[in-house]
Amino acid sequence: MTDVVVYFQVHQPFRLRRYTFFDIGTSEEYFDDSENERIVRRVAERCYLPMNALVKRLVERHGGDFRVAYSISGTALEQMERWVPEALASFQDLTRTGHVEILAETSHHSLCALTDLEEFREQATAQADRVEHLFGRRPTTFRNTELVIDKRIARTAEELGFDTLLGEGADHLLGWRSPHFVYRPEGCQHLRLLLRDYPRSDDIAFRFSNRTWEEWPLSAQRFAKWIHAAPPEDRCVNLFMDYETFGEHQWEETGIFRFFDGLPAAILADRRFKFRTPADVAAANEPKIELAIPRPVSWADAERDVTAWLGNPMQRAANEALYAVLPAVRQLAAAGDTGPRETWRKLSTSDHLYYMCTKWFSDGDVHKYFSPYATPHDAFIAFMNVVDDFGRRARRAAGRLQPLEAPQSAHEAP
Repeated sequence: MTDVVVYFQVHQPFRLRRYTFFDIGTSEEYFDDSENERIVRRVAERCYLPMNALVKRLVERHGGDFRVAYSISGTALEQMERWVPEALASFQDLTRTGHVEILAETSHHSLCALTDLEEFREQATAQADRVEHLFGRRPTTFRNTELVIDKRIARTAEELGFDTLLGEGADHLLGWRSPHFVYRPEGCQHLRLLLRDYPRSDDIAFRFSNRTWEEWPLSAQRFAKWIHAAPPEDRCVNLFMDYETFGEHQWEETGIFRFFDGLPAAILADRRFKFRTPADVAAANEPKIELAIPRPVSWADAERDVTAWLGNPMQRAANEALYAVLPAVRQLAAAGDTGPRETWRKLSTSDHLYYMCTKWFSDGDVHKYFSPYATPHDAFIAFMNVVDDFGRRARRAAGRLQPLEAPQSAHEAP
C-alpha cells in the first residue's frame, strides 16, 4: 500500500500600510486593515469557500478513501474571524467529516525558530491551543513556517509533544534517498518526518496553468499515472502546496477545480493507493532511517534554504531590528500589557522579509508576484519605519528610553 498525503497551507499576513518616515512618532496605525480585509474576502470567494465545498463533496463521494490535511496560520484565522466568518465556518464544517486533519504551526507564520526558540515554543503552543479551541481536537502534527526544519527545530517540536513533522524533500537533504518514506530526524526519539515530493507538488502549484509547459494541459488521469509509477516499496507520496493555488494563484478558468475534482478517483483507480493524513501515515509506518538536518531546509526557491527571507543585508538588518525589540515586548507582556506582543508577532510574519528578497533570477517572478511593493527596497523602508516607531514606543513603555523623540533621518538600505 502506498499512501497519498494531500496537505494545504492556508495563510494571509497582516500587510503593512505605507508607513513613511513622516509617520514615525505620530501614528501607531501600522497595518492596512482595509487592504487586508479586501484581500481575504477576495481569496475566500475565489478559493476557500469553493474549494472547501469541493473537498467536502469529494469526502462524501469517496468516504474514508479520501482524506486531506490543512495548516491554517493564526493570522489567517484572525482575518477570517474578523471579516469572513463563513470561511472559517466552512473549515470547521470540513473537520466534522472526520476525514480532515488540522495541523499546528507558529501562531503568526513566523521564522522565530531560527532566532529565538523561546518565542518559537510560545507561538507553537499558542497555535495548538487555538486549533484545539476552534476545531475541537489538539493537533499532533507540526508544520513549521515555510516548511523550515533543522535538527533544533525537530527536537523542539518533539519536546512540545508533536508526533509528526512536515518538511521539504530537498535534494541536498535526501541525496540519493526518496521522499516517499517516513524518516526520523537525527537526535529525536519518536518524531516522524514526512517530506514533500516537490516535483509532483509543483506540477500542480506552479506549472498547472503554464501553457509553455510541455505537459500542459494536465489532466487528473495523467497526473495519477505519474503517482502510480512510484515503486511498490514506496510508503507515501506527499503533495504539499498553498491552498491559494486553487482559484487565486491558478484561476478557476485554468481548469484547476475540475482537475482536483477528478483527481481522487483517478488515483484510487489503482487499489495500491489510498489517501491518508500525515498523522495516519506517521502512525502506520516506522521510520526508514534517521535523517541528519544540520542546516535549515525550506520549501522556497530552487535552493530550498532560508535565503528567500534572510539572504541579503536588508533582510538580516530588518530581522535583527525586530528581535532587538523583543525584550521590551516581553517585559510589557509580563506586566500584563500583551498588546505590543501581538503587534510584534504580526511583524514577525515571514512575508515581511520575503517582500525584501532580491533574488531576481530563477525565482524572481515568484517573489514579484507575491509582493505588494514596487521594489524590495520599498518593502525594507516601510518595515523599518514601523519597527523604528514601534520599538521606540515599546522601549519607552518598558521604562528604558527617554520620551519619544522626533526622527533624525530616514532609513537607508544597508
